[in-house]
Amino acid sequence: MPERLSPAAGLLRGIAASLAVWLSILGWQVAGAADGAPPLRFGVVEQEPYAGASLPRLGYAPDLIRSLFERLGLPVEFVVYPPERASSLTESGALDGWLPVHPDPALADRFELSDGFPGKRLGLLKRREMALALPASAGDSPAAALAALSGWRLGTTRATLPGEAARAVSGLTLERVATDLQNLDKLAYGRIDLVLIDPYVAADLLALNRPHLIDRLEVLRPLLFASDFHVGFARGSPAATRLKPLIDKELAAMRADGTLAAIVARHGLATDEGPEDGRVRLRIGTVNNPDMAIMQALSVHFEADHPDVTLDWRVLDEGTLRRRVLADLALQEGRFDVVTLGPNEVQTWSRAGWLRPIDGLGPDYELDDLLPTVRDSLTVNGSLYALPFYAESSMTYYRRDLMREAGVSMPSHPTIDEIEALAARLHDPERGVFGICLRGKPGWGENMAVVGTLIHTFGGRWFDMQWQPLIDSPAWRAAIDWYVRVLNAYGPPDAVRNGYKESLALFLDGRCAIWIDATVAAGQLFRSADGGKPLEVGFAAAPFAVTERGAHWLWTWALAIPRTTRHADAAMRFVTWATSKAYVDMVAADKGWVAVPPGTRQSTYRRPEYRRAAPFADFVVSALNTADVRRPATTPVPYEGIQVLNLPEFPALGHQVGTAIADALAGRVTVGQALAQAQRRVSKVLRDAGYPAR
Repeated sequence: MPERLSPAAGLLRGIAASLAVWLSILGWQVAGAADGAPPLRFGVVEQEPYAGASLPRLGYAPDLIRSLFERLGLPVEFVVYPPERASSLTESGALDGWLPVHPDPALADRFELSDGFPGKRLGLLKRREMALALPASAGDSPAAALAALSGWRLGTTRATLPGEAARAVSGLTLERVATDLQNLDKLAYGRIDLVLIDPYVAADLLALNRPHLIDRLEVLRPLLFASDFHVGFARGSPAATRLKPLIDKELAAMRADGTLAAIVARHGLATDEGPEDGRVRLRIGTVNNPDMAIMQALSVHFEADHPDVTLDWRVLDEGTLRRRVLADLALQEGRFDVVTLGPNEVQTWSRAGWLRPIDGLGPDYELDDLLPTVRDSLTVNGSLYALPFYAESSMTYYRRDLMREAGVSMPSHPTIDEIEALAARLHDPERGVFGICLRGKPGWGENMAVVGTLIHTFGGRWFDMQWQPLIDSPAWRAAIDWYVRVLNAYGPPDAVRNGYKESLALFLDGRCAIWIDATVAAGQLFRSADGGKPLEVGFAAAPFAVTERGAHWLWTWALAIPRTTRHADAAMRFVTWATSKAYVDMVAADKGWVAVPPGTRQSTYRRPEYRRAAPFADFVVSALNTADVRRPATTPVPYEGIQVLNLPEFPALGHQVGTAIADALAGRVTVGQALAQAQRRVSKVLRDAGYPAR
């Protein structure tokens, strides 16, 4: 946490920064302002999914303001604070401003606000069994709609409300609490009747903190209030005088040139507005990795063959995709027609009734051509609920040239200790080469993918047979001690910011000597080498510790159709096209055989063209066939899964444990403190969900 400045020191620092800004406005030195002046400092208030410490680039609102100042050539930094502290530090001059701020009349005498940018939309959340509906005109006259509910108990938070909402609820029976999560608990157990909340906020809280409440709550439509976000400046301060006009002008420019909309979409918060041209608009939520980028590029052929369909791509980073898809399904909002998900989600979401079964596949699809283990991972009670786009296990990649220079070699089946020793020999940060890369970014599909295999190969389990958590245990401590020690000693700086995509980029750039991650990356690495970039890539099995069981994972990125889609026929046509043998041939013709989606079709591995282009082919098939999700540990477990568990609560469990381990990696807590905290959080999630009574 940065040291708080005295009011006088903060004022002087603010004047210095503002002077640099003013000089840059005059055209004297834009680059000099960025190089010589201290960065502008803003406080960020947690309002997930719009702003928060666990979000990519701290979330949409800070990302927008960061991008705005990058366009101006001005340095900026953000620190996450509670709202009272962010506002008080801004008033004292220790911060230049704070965000995101709602236009609350109560703030008017203390703060000047920038022009607005897209913020929250507030509506009413109720228990699903409550027989209550709003009139269609409620969106036009929300105050009248709320007045008709004067006998109901309405939950809000003590945070600021937009002026219109504040006036509309002033005459109602309000129960104010500190957080939206408290309101969800009160609503679920009948202590209040309705909650005034943003649907994105409610859905994220349910998915990541209260999974046992999923399907029990729903949002009333239409939504009632729109509340823009603003940047707040202390009234009369140098920052307000100099920065507010800059922000207002640049916001208008970003809105006009499409940059603002692109940032909103990047964080998965785009609206459902689209062309009214008579065609079906198929909304596809997918992850931003190279294989999905190829699918998006080649989808022009699908649109050419299906002129009645327009594809609307929602391409997101892995963590954001998972949040947005699960959050959408949690409230059954229906924002996606096709979703990219994994086997744990297929197993749990299909049982919850959230996914449509995949049936009616014709003989041309050749369903029996799918690898049995992959097909089985997407099958529930004899029915297929998703089609595999690609499948992967995990493996160790290494730079042959760096190994040769150091006079060392990689065993074909390395141990954890051998990996650590090699990373120490190869670590050379002065040359810009780091000994090892592992996912550090928090998330059940990011750092927890690696952590899950480490836990099991170190002899650990998530739970015993009575569903008692075993996180604060010797095996977990040994695994996480190794993970934190090795990454901090021989990994890239600030490893907590790196996920799959960032680690892949580091390895491609020649800055990581060893990388342990998904087998699907092999195609990208060997494709880069074939394209003229002289990467000498070697591969070996994922490392093991006390047992080989659970040391490598089994994962499938598959395409599924949510139950809430309004375009089931078009969605079925698309998922069939994208996972067909014809699509494999299309990728091979356009990008080369090494780029085809791996791990799904047996026929791919029989093609001599693929085997010549992909020297790792046999290794990947063997890894997929030997990853046993039903027996991931040396002792019996009540769950299935290696790096992810087939439990409906796992997104919440993985999110909370992954965040605690990221805190240990970043040095904010010790490993022991992180695991004790994770143990408490997991125990609460399971207790709330009714374990171990299952």
